Amino acid sequence: MTARTGPPVAGRHSNPSGRRALPVVRSADTHCPYCALQCGMRLEEDAEGTVTAAPRGGGMCKKGWTSPELLDHPMRLTTPLLHGRPVSWDEALDHVADKVRRVQAEHGRDAVGVFGGGGLTNEKVYQLGKWTRLALGSKHIDYNGRFCMSSAAGALNRSFGVDRGLPFPAEDLKGAEVVVLVGANPAETMPPFMRFLQNAELVVVDPRRTATAESAQLHLQPAPGTDLALANGLLHIAIEQGYLDHGYIDAHTTGFDEVRQTAAGYWPAFVERITGVSVPDLYAAARLMAGKRTAILTARGSEQHAKGVDTVTAWINLALALGLPGKPSSGYGCITGQGNGQGGREHGQKADQLPGYRSITDPEAREHVAAVWGVDPETLPGAGVSAVELLRKCGDEVKMLFVLGSNPVVSAPRATRVADRLKDLDCLVSLDFVLSETAGIAEVVLPVTQWAEEDGTMTNLEGRVIRRRALRDAPDGVRSDLWVMKELAARLDAPGHYDTDPEAIFEELGRASSGGKADYSGISYERLDERTFQWPVPGPDHDGTPRMFADFKFATPDGRARFVAVDHRHPAERRDSVYPLYLTTGRVLTQYQSGAQTRLIPSLGGTPDSEQFLQIHPDTAVRHGIGDGDRVRVTSRRGSYTAPARLTADIRPDTVFSPFHFPGAANVNAAVSDVLDPISRMPEFKVCAVKIAPAARP
Repeated sequence: MTARTGPPVAGRHSNPSGRRALPVVRSADTHCPYCALQCGMRLEEDAEGTVTAAPRGGGMCKKGWTSPELLDHPMRLTTPLLHGRPVSWDEALDHVADKVRRVQAEHGRDAVGVFGGGGLTNEKVYQLGKWTRLALGSKHIDYNGRFCMSSAAGALNRSFGVDRGLPFPAEDLKGAEVVVLVGANPAETMPPFMRFLQNAELVVVDPRRTATAESAQLHLQPAPGTDLALANGLLHIAIEQGYLDHGYIDAHTTGFDEVRQTAAGYWPAFVERITGVSVPDLYAAARLMAGKRTAILTARGSEQHAKGVDTVTAWINLALALGLPGKPSSGYGCITGQGNGQGGREHGQKADQLPGYRSITDPEAREHVAAVWGVDPETLPGAGVSAVELLRKCGDEVKMLFVLGSNPVVSAPRATRVADRLKDLDCLVSLDFVLSETAGIAEVVLPVTQWAEEDGTMTNLEGRVIRRRALRDAPDGVRSDLWVMKELAARLDAPGHYDTDPEAIFEELGRASSGGKADYSGISYERLDERTFQWPVPGPDHDGTPRMFADFKFATPDGRARFVAVDHRHPAERRDSVYPLYLTTGRVLTQYQSGAQTRLIPSLGGTPDSEQFLQIHPDTAVRHGIGDGDRVRVTSRRGSYTAPARLTADIRPDTVFSPFHFPGAANVNAAVSDVLDPISRMPEFKVCAVKIAPAARP
């Protein structure tokens, strides 16, 4: 099943240049370990143990090409650690199980929580949700995907009745005449995605002139936190200019009258005052979209706000009013970020969900899943809390936490407080393959497999289920997350069955998801060896669902899409005389997420983006006495970080920007806001008020 050839070969894993080619002794067709595009990749290992990666059926960015360098990195964890001391697996697992029993005996089942990750395979996600609710008996599980696409998920469910990032294949975008990118910078975050946009006129909405905006026909540069007003303003113009598809609205939607009334208040001059986008640019954007094959795509820039669900909803309203969803090479979609950001929220590691995107509060869903698990539905706990709220409870209601595939010490909002909360736990257990900043403060660290050492499935940004195939066995001393769950379940005398075979787990996942919105029941490893499938796939003879709304039928009770009236509201923090600037955050080309992996890869170092920086407008820098390259302290009401200034006119004068990949004194998330969206519970990463000043040199 795994496309492996040749005997196991031990050795270094690197990607040197200028060396004599040696015979390939082992190969595997798999996918890149990073973003949700999940580019196809072929791995080859030669007789000296050197692994190289090459694209398979598409392109790869620099991170994909260099990904083999991490496989046998000197920082690779290969033995369990207890209080920083190497111990045997038995000692580590016995210690963890004993801690679970003691904590739950004193504080109750919910005193132990789990924090998962959007990079885990579907098999790990599924078993982790099951393990938390049965083996631990706890309601407290959530994951870092809450920081990724949760606001779009909330909006998609509200408007369309189903959450799939792209409800059509990315290939369809090649036929679009216009693509509107809202808060998305794929030229840097997932460069191979740009090949789908080459035929379209681009409208980019971003407070910075990014690499993506450089290639746009029109760049709209709103103030951070004003995208909702911008979308409502464009809808106002579309109504005024007669751009609406009234036949579509009447036949396939409900709720437009209330949205029309709301949009009437967003006249262009008013929207210009809120957003800073000029009236002529507003009309130009609406004119570009009118009567054309247009796709509107949102990403983190529109989502990571305390009104993220409403902001995405406003863009969906615009798409519906123009009659786009369901038409060829048109519609609305969300660009998912993490490698398994889509699958990661479908099968049970989200606080309120069971496998198949079922609600954990739905009696029928509980009964169905409990039958697959062989337990009484009454034994399943209820809904837990979101990621930020789970981290806030650490040290208080939650006394022990398992962290898998995540690094919240760097990636969570108000990161300094998060680190303090984790240190207040009775026990922190980290499952990782490198000593991330979170693993570095854990009482127990368990070394687990990484992408090229495991089989499984991932679900990419199109809802496409794909196969991850192992190239080689894990190093001595390393175990899979699945094995760890099984061993701990046995020590805890837990109900339910826990497998270590990914194929067997995937088969069970299919049964548990059967009949749900994200139905994988018709997918098998055997079928995936032949082709990929976009869910739902409700039976073994079903070919999948590449285009969800091709018949203009939506997953709502009446089959119609929902317009939902939404109003602009200001960010939780506004600029003032003390904190006169907005801070916004994002990613850079050479780094990924918290940087725990990419910061270790030598080939990704030595570039301007391999260290923290502060992007600042030259006029703003002059007012604050800051020169290019000067170290700057950025301070919010929560905390501060330092970074060298990078002066550029590509950012608004009222805004500064830093990437979020860097730890310690350079961690921008020490300053960002942890105010939450009321529906998605997404933190407001993308806008908070700050002040800047020259920093003392080290």
